[in-house]
Amino acid sequence: MLKIGLTGGIGSGKSSVSSLFGEWGAYIFDADSIAKDILYKNETAQGEIIAEFGTDILNREGKIEKSKLARIAFQDEDHQLRLNTIIHPYVFTNIDNSFDLILEKGQHEIFCVDAALIYESGADTHMDYVVVITSHLRLRTERVMERGGLTRDEFLRRLDLQWPDEDKVHMADFVIHNNGTKDDLITESKKVYALLA
Repeated sequence: MLKIGLTGGIGSGKSSVSSLFGEWGAYIFDADSIAKDILYKNETAQGEIIAEFGTDILNREGKIEKSKLARIAFQDEDHQLRLNTIIHPYVFTNIDNSFDLILEKGQHEIFCVDAALIYESGADTHMDYVVVITSHLRLRTERVMERGGLTRDEFLRRLDLQWPDEDKVHMADFVIHNNGTKDDLITESKKVYALLA
C-alpha cells in the first residue's frame, strides 16, 4: 500500500482533491481534523499547550478556546512552530497506527495523508510520494472569502505561515493545478490518481 501525502495552501482545493481520491478508492487520513481532535480531546496535549501558551487561551470552563488559541498561535512563525511541535508528534503516531490498521485490512492500495503542513512538519520524509495542489492567489482568496470563517487579514496571515506554492511545487512528485472549472480539476486529479493506483 502506497503512503501518499496530499497538500496545498489554504484555498487551493486540497479538500476537493482529497474527496475525489477517496471516491476512487484511496483511504483518506485527514491529518488536520485529527490535529483538531488532539487539541480538544487529548488531555496530555492540552496540558502541554496550556503550559506553553498560558491560561489566556482558555474559556470560562477552563477549556482551550479555538479563537483565542488561533489569535496567539497564528500571530507569527515562532508561535505556530511552538504549537506544531506539541501537536505533530501525536498526529504522526496516529498516522502510523492508522496505516498499520488499514494495511492489515488490505482493502486499499493507497493511504492518503491529507494535510496542510506536509512539508512544514517534515511528514514528507515519511511518504512514498507527495501530491501538491496549487492555485492562483486570486482564486484562493476568493474561495476562502466565499467560505467565510476567516477575515482577509486572517487569511493573509495564515498564508504567510505556510510555505510558498513555488517551494512545494519544486519538491512535489506530482502537481495538480486548480485554476479552471470543477471538471478541469477532476480531469487533472484523475490523471495523477491513475499514475498512483
